[in-house]
Amino acid sequence: MTPTRRTNLARLLSPRHIAFVGGRDAEVAIKEAERIGFKGLIWPVNPRRETLGGHRCYASVDDLPDAPDGCFLAVPAAAAIATTERLSARGAGGIVCYAAGFREAGKAGEALEADLIRSAGDLALVGPNCYGVINYLDRAAMWPFAHGGGSPGYGAAIITQSGMLSSDITMSQRSLPLTHMISCGNQSVLSLEDFVDHLVDHPAVRAIGMHIEGLRDVPRFAEVALRAAQKGIPLVALKTGSSQIGAALTVSHTGSLSGTDDLYDALFARVGVIRVKSPAQLLETLKFLCVAGAPKDNRVSGFTCSGGGATMLADHAETIGLTFPTFSDPARRSLTALLPDIATVSNPLDYTTPIWGDPVRTGPVFGGAMDGLQAASAVLVQDYPAAGLDESRGYYLADAGAFIAAAKARGIPAAICATLPENLDAETRDWLISQGVAPMQGLTETLDAIHAATIWQARRTQILSELPKPLHVLSRTADPTIMDEAAGKQHLRRLGLPIPQGEVVGGSNVVAAATRIGYPVVLKMMGPRLAHKSEAGAVAVGLGNADAVAKALAKMCDDVSHHDSLAVTDRFLVEQMAPHPFAELLVNLRRDPQFGLILTLGAGGVLVELLDDAETLLLPATEADVLHALQRLKIARLLTGYRGSAQADLPALAQFLMRLATIYETEARTLTEIEINPLFVTQTGLWVVDALIQTTGAA
Repeated sequence: MTPTRRTNLARLLSPRHIAFVGGRDAEVAIKEAERIGFKGLIWPVNPRRETLGGHRCYASVDDLPDAPDGCFLAVPAAAAIATTERLSARGAGGIVCYAAGFREAGKAGEALEADLIRSAGDLALVGPNCYGVINYLDRAAMWPFAHGGGSPGYGAAIITQSGMLSSDITMSQRSLPLTHMISCGNQSVLSLEDFVDHLVDHPAVRAIGMHIEGLRDVPRFAEVALRAAQKGIPLVALKTGSSQIGAALTVSHTGSLSGTDDLYDALFARVGVIRVKSPAQLLETLKFLCVAGAPKDNRVSGFTCSGGGATMLADHAETIGLTFPTFSDPARRSLTALLPDIATVSNPLDYTTPIWGDPVRTGPVFGGAMDGLQAASAVLVQDYPAAGLDESRGYYLADAGAFIAAAKARGIPAAICATLPENLDAETRDWLISQGVAPMQGLTETLDAIHAATIWQARRTQILSELPKPLHVLSRTADPTIMDEAAGKQHLRRLGLPIPQGEVVGGSNVVAAATRIGYPVVLKMMGPRLAHKSEAGAVAVGLGNADAVAKALAKMCDDVSHHDSLAVTDRFLVEQMAPHPFAELLVNLRRDPQFGLILTLGAGGVLVELLDDAETLLLPATEADVLHALQRLKIARLLTGYRGSAQADLPALAQFLMRLATIYETEARTLTEIEINPLFVTQTGLWVVDALIQTTGAA
């Protein structure tokens, strides 16, 4: 984004005057600007009307009194291009291009969109094919439908790649404080990354929510996400849809293990973006972050007036890794003295109905529990009665007030949570927000939001201590070719990796080669149609003498012929048998046209597809990143000594994988992909037992 366009984006989002170009849609947008309370100048443009929305029309944008800061453009595609060119020439700020019929409409639309981009110059152009922008702080809207939402002077900015979802969010009954809503459409000029880059500098923006179908510039997204983390602005992403990135991963096992969605997970984890799975979770997570703030760790103090509610809190917290710490004996004795005899001191705490609604008694309980637990956040479960059935409302509010006072006195983020989303009315939600307490709707959504906020806080601390390096995306190269296993291993041996001793011979020399190497040996048939040898019967292991080798050779030729007669060759790899492992790993290094260089670790050997156990990292990574990825694997229990078995030296394994990653980063222009499967982890060290390498010419 050029400096001029950055300035123009600020003008567009906080306009002094808006031109509305078009007919009926422009008229609706005028009404929406007035509905939100826009105090600036409204200039309709329509050559066939005298007035629009009660305002005098101008025949063209050339007739406007001044270059408008913002323009809502609702005319056909060809006219939109011409109008954009005139606005750019006049020095306008920016345009919301509501017009459709561009790239989303096929080849002809692509050409029109290219013309639109050229005509925009340095304009801040949103869209085309978008709903527009709403600035709740400055009460400015360029939006073609009725919308809701509001702001107490701070809140979340939301950027969506779906117009309808943005509209739905404005209508939600969840009281999320909003600063901006941006529907970015085709992103022909301004991208999601540009909006994030601009909004993280706004003092009223406490968090940014994003609906992402796909990213056009992954390295730039990573750059602005890291900037957001440095500024303390959480990014929360609802990633939907799938793409064909990585669809070419058909030769290696990694194609079935780590697809595009895993790459987004790896990207978000790298740069500290919170990922959510539903629109409700997006809004609740943003609400907690904006109103309550991120806790310093994952220890929570929970309160209910129901044993069932306490159990539900504890059950879900256990599944997501949120901690409800237990009370020390002194704290337990102190609370016992404050609670009725029927109460059991636990966390979450059911403080029971005998003291419900009596802040003189509940206040000391809330404060005593928070002190005794030294919790980093607190949550109170309250489902408020419906209108007309709310004679007891005062009791709920009394306990809420006591809880709020206790949390404020201790300076910890706090939430009041309704088990069912609809059981927290708008009046109560607004009051809680005014008190700095998050009004959360849905028990699981609440705990998920608190957990996500603590993870973000921890990741931000890591990012501030060691900023991840920029992603390295290589230019496209020629189609890769596959080295056979023997050639691939020779290449890896030259790079200093631990490869078993072996020879490549014809069938008549297999026994002699095995004798030279020393028994036991492994026998493998080599050939261009044998990328996955086990499936073809092209591997025999543990051959202890010459007779066993001869029999394995005959059987292998027969098995491969039955599997694929064209795959049979007279080229064999005879190899030293590696020591028996206590764990087998898959290690894959590859490059992606959007995400750059990628390291995937997983359970290897026959467990690859069976366990679906893999972790993906974007490179460059740190040794600590690799170590943490190993520890997250399901087979980590094997690596750390399952049931008294041998233990791997995990730091040494992480060092080896980092060395391999560094080698790949150096050679990535010619090595398209390296897959080691399996990498044997033994008591004597590591062994590359099988390897698949794809190579291509330099970029």
